[in-house]
Order: sequence, then structure tokens, then C-alpha cells
Amino acid sequence: MPALLRYPSVDELGVRAAALVARRPRDARLRQVGTSRAGLPLWLLSVGHGSRQALIVAGPHSNEPVGGATALRLAERTLADPRLCDGADVTWNLLLCLDPDGSRRNEGWLPGPYTLGHYFRNFFRPGFLEQPEWLPDGADGAALPETRALLGLQDELRPFFQCSLHGVDVGGGFVELTRDLPGLAPRLAHTAARLGIPLELGPYDTLYWPTLGPAVYRIPPPRHGDLAAAITEAAVESTWFHPHQYGTVTAVVEAPMWGVAAVADGTAPADAEGVLRSVSRTLRRDTELLEGLLARIRPTLDTVPDADRLLAPVDDYLLVCPGLADSWDPDTEPDADGGARTLPPLNTARLTALRISARRIALRTAGLLHQLVTVAGHDPSGATADLDRLIDEWCADYHDGHGARWIPVARQVEYQARVVLAAFELAQRRVPGARPGARPIDAPPARAEVPFE
Repeated sequence: MPALLRYPSVDELGVRAAALVARRPRDARLRQVGTSRAGLPLWLLSVGHGSRQALIVAGPHSNEPVGGATALRLAERTLADPRLCDGADVTWNLLLCLDPDGSRRNEGWLPGPYTLGHYFRNFFRPGFLEQPEWLPDGADGAALPETRALLGLQDELRPFFQCSLHGVDVGGGFVELTRDLPGLAPRLAHTAARLGIPLELGPYDTLYWPTLGPAVYRIPPPRHGDLAAAITEAAVESTWFHPHQYGTVTAVVEAPMWGVAAVADGTAPADAEGVLRSVSRTLRRDTELLEGLLARIRPTLDTVPDADRLLAPVDDYLLVCPGLADSWDPDTEPDADGGARTLPPLNTARLTALRISARRIALRTAGLLHQLVTVAGHDPSGATADLDRLIDEWCADYHDGHGARWIPVARQVEYQARVVLAAFELAQRRVPGARPGARPIDAPPARAEVPFE
């Protein structure tokens, strides 16, 4: 098989899965388990005939395409090594893309070139309420057909192991777990070191979450809160926790696209409060700029088809920015009701993650606004030039200020696949009477299905 030089599209995932089934019809099956809001099929590729079920969910966030390629990589790996499948009494169920509608909207950058400017100008991720892993109204109130399909699959399979495949646009790799898997942290570190992947020692996503080991974090149980808290913390009801009732352990595996070495730096910073003040001040300034641009653009969008889909995430981002800036600013007075939380101890890695996150939310907003103007086909607001300038300036900060470097697609996929297999092997040990089947994480595969560039 030729080197994986780019991410596969939604259509290519289906075609490649069908080809795999045609090649191995006794060992692999492909079935449709649902339909997206736009009528696209949700495909489940199942490999093996074991009595215990593993569920792998790719593409839950539409701007994170590595998971689809990883799912195909895992299918090839399990077919090549019976010890991972029938030998372990396991069937692997791989949902190739949970949000095909959103993934289609990212196809402007998916084939490359892989530059930050090209990515953010073509970036799409739906608003929080349209992201299919979240259950803001609980499982019984799930509105999206993609969400209902995944919930149905979880209830049907009752998997002992579930893995959600995510990507980090700028930063490093890490893993989030609903149950501890002792031994995962050293395996993760070994894999990352071999493949040159930086590990995040303090991701923004896990700022207030328990640490189970370097770059491994415990997802807190769902709790009720307002929308802003849900968007920024993701500790809400989700499909990560829905199969908890069946004893499932869920692993969320994050693989970076552009790596930043400083997210792995656990040293003490020279002036943490100074950095926090700078980050908060910058985020407030960027928010004001973006709110001004949105005010100029919004009146011109009445005739733009589907503008609401692009405006929803813009409104989400601008909603949370002021609260984020206040929560990070050491000079902000605590809430009158004592609701403000104290930041955890801040090393260089955590401060770097906060700087990257503040820049990310601004760049995503600017990229979506740029698309709105582009789709409109005219720019009476004159915002295009300002947006181009901001996107170029902020992408340069990632390159020059953070040393962000592109990680080839094949390496992203290999990293994510190896981490999934490590988590899978450890999850097996939690199951009474399970047959040992998975090879050690870094043993060479039976054949190199996805060689590096």
C-alpha cells in the first residue's frame, strides 16, 4: 500500500472499507448504522467474530480527520494479527465517521497543502449543540440522528472498550479516560518518543481534571452547568459516559497535527502570573476585534445560504472568550458567589497550552468569518483584508512564537493506532476471564500497511 500522504475524505473511507471487506469477506463486514442530518450514511466496519466488543468512533469532531485513517489502520492491523481479534475473543467495531456532514465541510483543506493558513481559512466545526458526542439534554433527549445512532450502537454492543479518536490542531498528544488503565502512561510516553510526537503535560481541555500519569487524564463524571461551562470544559453528559453502565472504559485519544515541543515542558516558569496577564489581555483584545468584524459582516449575510451553520460556532466562541480571559487573569476578582475556580499549579506546559488555546479560539473565529464573506461572494463590509491580516499574523505566531511543526499524516495515524492498541490491551485485563491477545504496543506489525512518508 502506498504511503498515506493525506487524510482520506468521507467518501474514500467508505470505498476503502468496502474494498477491505471484498478482500476479506469472512472476517470483515460493513453495515450502515444510521444516517446523518444531510442524508449521508454512517458506516460501521466490523472485524472478527469474538464475543466481546470493542467500539472505535472516528470523526466525532469534523475538523479532526485523523481518526478515519486510524480506523482503517486498526482494521488492517487486526486482520493481519488474529491475536488482536478472534484470538482475544474480540470483535472490533469501527465507526468510520460520526459527523460526515461536518467532515464534508472540511474538504477544502483536507487534501492539503498542510499550512496553518490554509487550514484555518477552510476550517469547520459545528456549534456545540450540533456536536454529536454531547448530550446536553441527556440520552433520552438526544436530538441529532448521528447521536442517536451512536447511542443505539453502544446499547447494542455493550462494549468493554470504547475509543473516541480525536485530533489536536496545534499542540501535542494526550489521552482522557473514564476509568483508570494503570500502565498506560509509560506506554504512551514510549510510543510518543519513538514517533517524535510531543505529549501535552497540561492540555487546556483537562485544566481542572485529575491527572492519572503524564499526558493521561481522568474525565470527571457529568455534571449540570451553563452552556459556557459545557463548551469550555466538556464535563457534561456525553457518549463517552453513556456505556459506563455496561462497565465500559472509554479512552479519548488525541493526536496532534502541528506539534509544539513546549507542551511537554514540565519545568517551572519564570513569571507565570505575567504570562497569564498577557494571555488574558491578548484574548480580550482579539475578542473585541472579532466582535467588531462580526458586527460589520452579519448584516450582509441575509441571502447567504446556510449562514447559520457558520455563525453558530462563531457565537459559541465569542460567548466563552470573556469568561476564559477572566478565569486566567490573576488580577480578576473572584465571583461574588465564590464560583471562580483556582487554577492548578502552572508549569511551562500548562502556560503554553493556555497561550495556544487563546490563539486557537481567535483563529477559528476569524477563519469562519472569512468563510462567511467568501461564501457571500461580495464584501461590502470590507472585512476580508482585515481577516486575512489577522489570520496571517496569528498563524505566524504559532510558527514563530511556538515553533509549531507539521507532523506527517502517516505518523499521526501510526501514533494514534498504537495508543489505541495499548489502551485496548490494558482494558482487556480489566475483564474477568479475558484471553490475552494483544501484542505489546510497539511490537512491529505483521506487515506495514501504512508506512511513513
